Amino acid sequence: VSTLPAVRPQPRLSTPSSARVLGERVRFHRQELGLSQEDIADLAQMHVTNLGKVERGQSNPSLTTIIRVSGVLDVDPAELVRELGLDAIPARAHRLTATDLIRERSERER
Repeated sequence: VSTLPAVRPQPRLSTPSSARVLGERVRFHRQELGLSQEDIADLAQMHVTNLGKVERGQSNPSLTTIIRVSGVLDVDPAELVRELGLDAIPARAHRLTATDLIRERSERER
């Protein structure tokens, strides 16, 4: 039984690890179906070079692209982005969430 590629801690790369993981998952499902990149790209109405970039983690596909590709692969889009969180994207100046911001604001108002 094949298992989906998991999120692995990686050193910071020029390509966000989220894009790499998404690409690995797309490739995994495509290969499980025994289809070529050309087949999937054609069915998803996208250029094969763009699908190749997605699979190599070299692009940050739009939500529309993720949904199209997942539909062609007959997999829930959530499966492709499962467990991808803030730690899987490039570092940013702050690590606050909306909940953190609300909590900070309410503490300042006291």
